[in-house]
Amino acid sequence: MTKDPILKAKNIVKYFYDPATFKALNEVSFVAYKGEFLTLMGKSGCGKSTLLYCISTMDTKYEGELVLNDKLVTGLSPNKMAQIRNEYIGFVFQFHYLLPEFTCLKNVMIPALKLNKLSHQEIEERAYQKLEILGLKDQAHKQANKLSGGQQQRVSIARALINDPAIILCDEPTGNLDSKNTQIVFDIFKQLASENGQTIIAVTHDNDFAKASDRTIEMADGKIIG
Repeated sequence: MTKDPILKAKNIVKYFYDPATFKALNEVSFVAYKGEFLTLMGKSGCGKSTLLYCISTMDTKYEGELVLNDKLVTGLSPNKMAQIRNEYIGFVFQFHYLLPEFTCLKNVMIPALKLNKLSHQEIEERAYQKLEILGLKDQAHKQANKLSGGQQQRVSIARALINDPAIILCDEPTGNLDSKNTQIVFDIFKQLASENGQTIIAVTHDNDFAKASDRTIEMADGKIIG
């Protein structure tokens, strides 16, 4: 693993105001490196998912600074932020959020169509490639809702990969999977980090999943404790 920083969070402070003022993140700072498989752990309510949404650029109401690829992204306009997000960041959630009436292929193509940098044919070819990496090329023309839960989660990973993002952010990506599919997803992430140099940052409750990653950041009460 090269020690090139890809993401730097500096003194991130986040408040929630409803129903009462609550400090969800308390001066959180950390660095994630290119090609690193990083996990965030801690009890429910410790701030790990809140931190993930701040570093994803989807939540911009925080104090502190976020640097992506040596660029300060805090304070950018919503349009510029969306552009950076589409280009540099892929998302994998506990619930796959696939469009059930679309085929697997179309679901995977959506972020690239939004980015609008390649032709429709190039995007389609790239989507096939990503599905092949995930062992799902033969399912490309099936409707998403006809697949098993493990297959749907792998389609959502292919979708996260379509724009070749530098960072893949995952919120409980194996939370709904059995042990076999959890291992498949873990191996895919490990391969993406070591072979493609992509950075994986995953929130998880799974101790084994975290232990096998490159590094774990442990959180409690809105702070990093280890």
